[in-house]
Amino acid sequence: MTRSEIWILGATGRVGRAVAARIVAAGTVPVLVGRDAGRLRTTAADLGIDADAKIVVASGTNTMAAEITRQRPAVVINTIGDYAESAVPLARACMPGGHYLDQANDPTAFHRLFALHDEATAAGSTLVTGAGFGVAGTEAIVARLCENRPVPSHVRVDALASVAVEEGVLGAALAASIVDSLATGGRRYEGGRMVKTRLGGEVHPLTLPDGERMSSVGVPSGELVAAHRVSGAPSVSATSGLVPASRAVRTALPLLSAMLRVRAVRSFAIGRMSRIKAKAAPRPRPHTWGHAVITWPDGTVREGWLRAGDAMDFTSAVAAQTALRLAAGKGRPGALTPAAALGPDLAVAAGADFMAAARP
Repeated sequence: MTRSEIWILGATGRVGRAVAARIVAAGTVPVLVGRDAGRLRTTAADLGIDADAKIVVASGTNTMAAEITRQRPAVVINTIGDYAESAVPLARACMPGGHYLDQANDPTAFHRLFALHDEATAAGSTLVTGAGFGVAGTEAIVARLCENRPVPSHVRVDALASVAVEEGVLGAALAASIVDSLATGGRRYEGGRMVKTRLGGEVHPLTLPDGERMSSVGVPSGELVAAHRVSGAPSVSATSGLVPASRAVRTALPLLSAMLRVRAVRSFAIGRMSRIKAKAAPRPRPHTWGHAVITWPDGTVREGWLRAGDAMDFTSAVAAQTALRLAAGKGRPGALTPAAALGPDLAVAAGADFMAAARP
């Protein structure tokens, strides 16, 4: 049993490489897991990892799960994507005693992993979903603003990512995440229950703390679920700055969502999107922002901001910090979001800054 090891699944991808680099910088040598031994060795060399360091060659969720069950690492970081399908078998393979985390950001993946909460608690395992921006970047604000306060009546979170584009194809994992999020349709919490809404129907103009203006559009997301769980508020909404706020795009979103729920259309869309080749481009804004506005039954309103750099860099930092803390025996057993497992200061450890101010 090798309970000291941190495994990174999908270690040759953009997120996997970035997470590995941060873990190496912290003085720990991770185990790189992927389907191509040559690429794993190249990635290890690029990271300055000794040529004799361990790698695990495994292709697909089931093969990876079998290797996890056999070799028993301390922590498994899932960066392979398609979390609604991959998270549960991989998380189950970590139990008992091992820990799991991913960067999921859609309600379906969240709820499927949360269904393992009692099983994980009994097994002494911590399963963390949403270990990246914007879940960690918005949930942390809500947790801080709600600390030592009664349950609020309404919470709104806005995830305003700024990401540099890396040259290369989009890839099946990211394409599936985008398609499945759109296919879910609009969602929010009312009366403590998740209800359907018109996708793209909610739009908020925002002035960022640095003075820049932008709009954020309502979408189904892990941020929505995390904000509800950490606050207990019966009314919760979530928006994203990545969705175009133009009326034409928002008008088309409900039809697009309905089409993507057809299995054949979903498969076609993922296939086409995964082959899209992007050109390298700098991030569009200097900062990535998380934002939350919280209202209490007595009329008190508090607003908070979280500032980070590139959203992908912040994601890799959150994942690395989560893994290192779980490997050190921190966190509590169960299926949880990042702040619930390790506290809101996880976001600070990942390089973010908080800004909070009361509103009349």
